[in-house]
Amino acid sequence: MFREMRRNRQQLSEEESLAVLERGTSGVLAVLGDEGYPYAVPLSYVYRNGKIYFHCAKSGHKLEALKHCGKVSFCVVDQDQVKPEEYTTYFRSVIAFGNARILEAEEEKRAAILLLAEKYCPSQRDGWQEAIDREWKALCMVEIRVEHMTGKQARELA
Repeated sequence: MFREMRRNRQQLSEEESLAVLERGTSGVLAVLGDEGYPYAVPLSYVYRNGKIYFHCAKSGHKLEALKHCGKVSFCVVDQDQVKPEEYTTYFRSVIAFGNARILEAEEEKRAAILLLAEKYCPSQRDGWQEAIDREWKALCMVEIRVEHMTGKQARELA
């Protein structure tokens, strides 16, 4: 179903790919957008136990696309070091493929937003609940269940 990586000597192991997803702070979500055009949007996320979570508004292009087709890809660039003298870049990235779903159950939504708060605001623990409660009505949480992922790095890093 998913293609094998052509330059598999540069392929990251599953453990290395997971580490990239876990330490990354932003990625690019790609969905099937309007009129069949791809729509790719950068966003903050958290990865936990085979799933990627992010928040968004309850309306907009991204959410409409997800409702139409839940199949997505998500790319995280871990390293991108330009080496002009070598005419190359030293890169490391991961692409995850999966199905996205909007979290409807309140306990699922709360658990997911708390994962984001823990990742991005660990020192603000005392303020989490107030901030979440303030934005709760407008908050939409999405979960991507990762079905396949590939990681790749520059051959100089391999």
